[in-house]
Amino acid sequence: MNLAGKVVLVTGAARGIGAAISVRLWQEGMFVYAADIDEEALAGAAPAGADERWIPAGVDITDRGSIDRLIAAIGLRFGVLHGLVNNAAMLDASLLAELDYDRYRRVVATNLDGALLCVLSALELIKASAPSAIVNIASIMGMAGLRDAIPYSTAKAGLINMTRNLAVELAPQSIRVNAVAPGFIDTRMARLADGSSEYATEEFREVYLKHRRLPLGHPGTAEDIAGPVAFLLSSDARYITGHTLVVDGGLLQPIDRTIQ
Repeated sequence: MNLAGKVVLVTGAARGIGAAISVRLWQEGMFVYAADIDEEALAGAAPAGADERWIPAGVDITDRGSIDRLIAAIGLRFGVLHGLVNNAAMLDASLLAELDYDRYRRVVATNLDGALLCVLSALELIKASAPSAIVNIASIMGMAGLRDAIPYSTAKAGLINMTRNLAVELAPQSIRVNAVAPGFIDTRMARLADGSSEYATEEFREVYLKHRRLPLGHPGTAEDIAGPVAFLLSSDARYITGHTLVVDGGLLQPIDRTIQ
């Protein structure tokens, strides 16, 4: 994919989708700044055989100063940043009547504002590295209405439209900006209070599998997101910008007519 030797920053890299993306990009030969606020968990995300191209870094994406320090370190060491993957996120599942506004603000600050702060901080370095690319990890929850996900869905919808706006504004600088919108992905975010997967419940099987609401018939893995991200960062995607690539096993396709 022509990524070898290039430098990328991935946020939310300690686990789940972010860890899978970071490992995949390292496997493609990139120098990977795997960044997360949870540095202890980040230590466990390193791939087998990790070398000098795997660079763990602590960062709080809701703190502009923390981001600026990390970007300065990247600039000092490499002088370039060819790719930025805004993946860090937090989940909230609250009905409107139960909504805690302070938590709502934390979700938006992490899932939407954090991505913007990373772009603002890294922009000059990304410009100096052009052609370069930004990939925002959105969600199908930002493209459809749900009854208990106002904070998360609102932030992800904003991230999708921010992707479009950034793509138009940064195109003249040879910076492409795209998003990936995962569907049901079996990561820690999909775990219930007892530690089991929400995709193993009878309700999930009844609604999404029995009636083929999920056409491919199973949830995805974090690695199913990592491949598309690598593609969008690569020169193979050089004529793609402003696009949101849905990776959802067909979930958002029209519902089968047999469902009543």
